[in-house]
Amino acid sequence: MASLAVRLVRVGFAIALVSAICAPGAPVHAASPEPDSVSLTEATISWSTVKYATTADNGFVDGSLDKTVIVDRTFRTRVLENRYLKVTLVPEFGGRILSIVYKPTGHEQLYRTEVGVPYGMKAGNFYYDWLMVYGGIFPTFPDPEHGRTWLKPWDFRVVKQTETEVTVAMSLKDDFAYPAAPKRFTGETGIEATTYVTLKADRAAIDARVVLKNTQAKPIDYEYWTCTTLAPGSDPQHPGTTAAAEIIAPVTTYTTPAWSANIAEGDARTGPDAYRFEKLRSFKNWPSMGIAYAAPDMQGGNFWGVINHDNEEGIIRIADNKVTRGLKMWTWGFSSFTDAADARKAPTEAQPYVELWAGVSDQFFHPAQLAALGEVTVTETYSPTVGMSNVTQANENILVNLSADASHANLEFFSIAPAVPLRITLKRGDAVVFDETVIADARDGNRIAAPIPAGTSGPVQLTIRSCDGRELIVAETTIK
Repeated sequence: MASLAVRLVRVGFAIALVSAICAPGAPVHAASPEPDSVSLTEATISWSTVKYATTADNGFVDGSLDKTVIVDRTFRTRVLENRYLKVTLVPEFGGRILSIVYKPTGHEQLYRTEVGVPYGMKAGNFYYDWLMVYGGIFPTFPDPEHGRTWLKPWDFRVVKQTETEVTVAMSLKDDFAYPAAPKRFTGETGIEATTYVTLKADRAAIDARVVLKNTQAKPIDYEYWTCTTLAPGSDPQHPGTTAAAEIIAPVTTYTTPAWSANIAEGDARTGPDAYRFEKLRSFKNWPSMGIAYAAPDMQGGNFWGVINHDNEEGIIRIADNKVTRGLKMWTWGFSSFTDAADARKAPTEAQPYVELWAGVSDQFFHPAQLAALGEVTVTETYSPTVGMSNVTQANENILVNLSADASHANLEFFSIAPAVPLRITLKRGDAVVFDETVIADARDGNRIAAPIPAGTSGPVQLTIRSCDGRELIVAETTIK
């Protein structure tokens, strides 16, 4: 086997440049200290809520709310784990991914309410005419505004379990109805939904696949949204969005309902009901709760998420957003952070998190149609990031932030398979400005600043390949 000549270059963050690791005969996983494996275990989790009561069909019992009394609930969980991630699922309360802990930093990526507080009772906004947020990532259907399955138990089963991969499924059929639902919500649809969750060895991302089946021999109107409550880089015991959180999304324009038009103050108008998506990228610029929809939709952009600039940790959803073309953005406003109090002494529903939604339609109450006996599949990857200040391109292999000025090509990247050596090539025109094999740093991130030779022209082009020459991502950027 070829000997490994290693030299360490520090440009912002540490990245190992390895001159011979991709030579013939060198093992592709040479950087891995030992073989990784995936485990599936069962556990329980306790969740506190204020005191309240519901009817048998999940309606809220008038007069039952008592915020002075806190009660504990216990859920059975399933935990998927490899060397990079610890992922906690709660099938019995909404079929949700409740927690994603990125083990190299020990930080949580998802928001989770410490004390649940019911709100919106009798306001006509939600299917059961009330709501209570627990958090995580979960499917919502067949209606908008959290749908009707967020508090339902989902059936759980193991689809595949080996040392290198675990896939589980959480399933539910919409064959129930709440008689007192506000009139703008639909009756039962018969849609069967299954969420498949996969964790693989040596992979620092969770892969999900939601399958929706129309069991009726006629088309039906429906809405499907994946709801995510995001708090990357936070304390696993007290997860929450920080003051330095930024929404990362390749969209330029948004619209907002008239009732929340105040959130658009300071962003330039681009049309009668649309605004430039600039100010609202930063959590600190949300003056109050409100909704911002990507306008007219995601326009084919395949990623979005949040980066916490306090420690440059993020969580990014990567998906075919031609299927889930809608992006809804929501927060309670920055005051949910600045006014945060002890959740047990002063429980409130207004908490610091960024809620991003991926929908098959562009906005709530704009239904899509599911063909007779038809099927829709939403495939998603959720990847942490470290050491990245932005994301400009992403896929199921690599996330990159590529930029360039007159003197340097600048690259930040996160490899979803950190142990696998990568061949990174940066070019401007015919001039190669960087061409090395690297081993990604899974904890602190990866940054390259490559000098651009004088006299070159054109965009900067990036190619990242595996050792066997497989192309993992291609991107380019213009000089700014």
